[in-house]
Amino acid sequence: MLTLYGISNCDTVRKAKKWLDANQVTYQFHDFRKDGLTQSDIERWVEQLGTEKLINKRGTTWRQLSESDRAKVDHALAELLQAYPAIIKRPLLEGPSICEVGFNETRYSDLIIGDTHE
Repeated sequence: MLTLYGISNCDTVRKAKKWLDANQVTYQFHDFRKDGLTQSDIERWVEQLGTEKLINKRGTTWRQLSESDRAKVDHALAELLQAYPAIIKRPLLEGPSICEVGFNETRYSDLIIGDTHE
């Protein structure tokens, strides 16, 4: 089973959901803000993606953080992401052999459906 993580009002998350629905892919949606995050989720994503790929440092939320909050990336990442889930790049798609941030139709097709188009 695939899980799509993100924030409901994010345009990119909406695009990913629309693509998954159109391609009849079964998934569960997990809203960072409403459903929360666990430390084990964050640790798993950091292990699979790395902090640089996981954290959106170009977004408004990141830019508005204090220097002391930004410093938590190095020593209290779970606390930071649980307090500010909007700094996680989204959507985050996770499944048995998938852990991908961002949305790209071709990439989703390759990951989920496989390269069936010649």
